[in-house]
Amino acid sequence: MVKRIDRTHLVRALRLYLVTDEASLRGRTLIDVVVAAAHGGVRCVQLREKTLSTRDFVAKAVALKKALAPFGIPLVINDRVDVALACEADGVHLGQSDMPPAVARSLLPDHIFIGWSVETVEHLAQSTALQDAGCVDYLGVSPVFFTATKTDIAKPWGLDGMRQVRKASTLPLVAIGGVNAGNAAELLAAGADGLAVVSAICSAADPALAARELCQAMDATR
Repeated sequence: MVKRIDRTHLVRALRLYLVTDEASLRGRTLIDVVVAAAHGGVRCVQLREKTLSTRDFVAKAVALKKALAPFGIPLVINDRVDVALACEADGVHLGQSDMPPAVARSLLPDHIFIGWSVETVEHLAQSTALQDAGCVDYLGVSPVFFTATKTDIAKPWGLDGMRQVRKASTLPLVAIGGVNAGNAAELLAAGADGLAVVSAICSAADPALAARELCQAMDATR
C-alpha cells in the first residue's frame, strides 16, 4: 500500500468538514460564512462551484485559501483538478462523474490528498484497489441520509450502510448528506471519522454557533 499522507493529521482535519453552497448563504459572502464557521470549529472546507468560469473559480479559491490560512484549515476543491493546482489547494474531492482518481493522482503533487465519493457497494469495492494504488486518501459516504442540497444522488446509505462501509474499508470515512447535530453522534458511532455538512452551517442564522453545536454533539461521543 502506498502511503503519502499522514493519516492522523488527515482524520483530524476531516472531523468537521464544510462543503460550500452559494445558494445557501442567505445573502452573506462566502468568506464571512466560512470564517465564522472556522471560529466555530470547522476543520476542513471544500469549495464547490458548478457554474463559475475557470477564472472566477480560481480567484474565489485563492481568496478562500488566504482566509483559511490563519486557522490552518485545509482547502479542498470539488471536482476541478486544474483549479486545485492553480490555487495550490490542499486536497481535491472527486465524484463518480469526475476525473478518475488514478488520473488525478498522476497530475497532482503527492502532498495534495484526494477524496472520492462512494454511492454504491460497487464503488466501495473499487475503493480498495484505489487505496492500494495510493490514489484515494479518504472516502465520502454519499448520501448517508436524504438531502435537498443535491438532487442527483443515489439511495441513502443510512446508518446500516455506514456500518457496512466501515467494515469494508480502512480509509478515513466522511459522512455527507442530511448531516446535522441531531444525527452526528449516531454517524460517528456507526463508523464515520468525520462529518461533512452543507446547509447545516451555510444556511444557519449563526454559522459559528452551528459549527460549535456540531462539534459539541461530536465531542459527546468521546
